[in-house]
Amino acid sequence: MRLGYTEPDPRDDLSGMDVARKSLIIARELGFPLELAQIRLEPMIPRRFFKLASVESLLDRLPSCDAEMKRRVASARAQGKVLRFVANISREGCVVEMQRIGRETPVGRLAGPDNILVFQTQRYFENPLVIQGPGAGAGVTAAGVLSDILKIAKSI
Repeated sequence: MRLGYTEPDPRDDLSGMDVARKSLIIARELGFPLELAQIRLEPMIPRRFFKLASVESLLDRLPSCDAEMKRRVASARAQGKVLRFVANISREGCVVEMQRIGRETPVGRLAGPDNILVFQTQRYFENPLVIQGPGAGAGVTAAGVLSDILKIAKSI
């Protein structure tokens, strides 16, 4: 949070909702008639944490998840993998969940606040098309909002 890597309410990140919203946009751009409620979310932490009344309550209780997360990280490391929160989008739907990913893959090498899109299609199967860059931040968000405003203004 101090580094600006999370949403103002980290429950959006820990629940998978932030990834789900981004995935919904991508799925719709791909022509899939998907609704947010149709995305299967497997949160990083137990669901009971998302019912807490405030961010402060969450942050107070979050350390109780440390042991389980350390176990998951160690288990992935033992397999030569890393944990990443991933959305898989296909004609069958969308699933957002924590996955064990090979360190040598584009997603496995991802660091910091960047987001990554990996398009694995018939043509890009063995060597997927990868787009990587900032997932958020004041500058990126402001540019996106300005772009949307300009599109709207052009259509008026």
